[in-house]
Amino acid sequence: MNTLPTAPGPIGIFDSGYGGLTILHGIRQLLPEYDYIYLGDNARAPYGPRSFDVVYEFTRQAVYRLFEMGCHLVILGCNTASAKALRSIQQNDLPEWDASRRVLGIIRPTAEVIGSLTRKRHVGILATEGTINSKSYDLEIQKLHPDISVSGVACPFWVPLVEYHEADGPGADYFVKKRIDEIMRADPEIDAIVLGCTHYPLLMPKIVKYLPTGVRIVPQGEYVAGSLKSYLNRHTEIERSCTRGGMVKYLTTESTEKFKESAKIFLHEDIDVERVELDIPLPSVSAK
Repeated sequence: MNTLPTAPGPIGIFDSGYGGLTILHGIRQLLPEYDYIYLGDNARAPYGPRSFDVVYEFTRQAVYRLFEMGCHLVILGCNTASAKALRSIQQNDLPEWDASRRVLGIIRPTAEVIGSLTRKRHVGILATEGTINSKSYDLEIQKLHPDISVSGVACPFWVPLVEYHEADGPGADYFVKKRIDEIMRADPEIDAIVLGCTHYPLLMPKIVKYLPTGVRIVPQGEYVAGSLKSYLNRHTEIERSCTRGGMVKYLTTESTEKFKESAKIFLHEDIDVERVELDIPLPSVSAK
């Protein structure tokens, strides 16, 4: 039996950690009039090294919690969750929970625009190990742009550099240069590189420093925001289910003080945050 709230509510943004705050920032820049709930599963981050099954279970817990809090639309502001859980939630869970609700990821919006951002038709992906191993970017880009060649490199130390406040330090230079050199060796024809992790824009000065001249950097925030605006324009029934008060509520599964401190890196402002639990029993999904 469906017990989810039916009244209009905020747009949910979910991430395993803090990086999704860059997605939220991009969305709010373009669509400031809506209400938002940001939920970070910081206590169980990182998701990147975890299996598909674990990421799926953690993500569906978060999505259902946001539905319980009134969201009709949830954005997975996390590349790993988008790669490992989005399709299963869309196909298996939404029909059981509430077929009128929507969950969207951040990989497809980037794949949609990449065709207009590369002249040589050679694209690089810098992301976490989980996202690279999933081949999600490769599949989405080649589905939409079969003529584009895609090369991916995992950057395992980039997220800790950001979260431990080392993004501007000299130690970051070694790790950033190493991965950029690696991807350019893999395909010297690359002229556009997707930052396939929401933390990576905070390393932008280092990335720009070591990228060859003429290679375009593709952060996700602005493209996800543009895609969401287009989606709401095309799906008026979803748009009407989103409240407009310009408010943001922040939730974390970790310490609220730790979240406030780390969120400053991404938002450059003080915020209020509440702690929530996500290890919750979910409505069963019928066997398909």
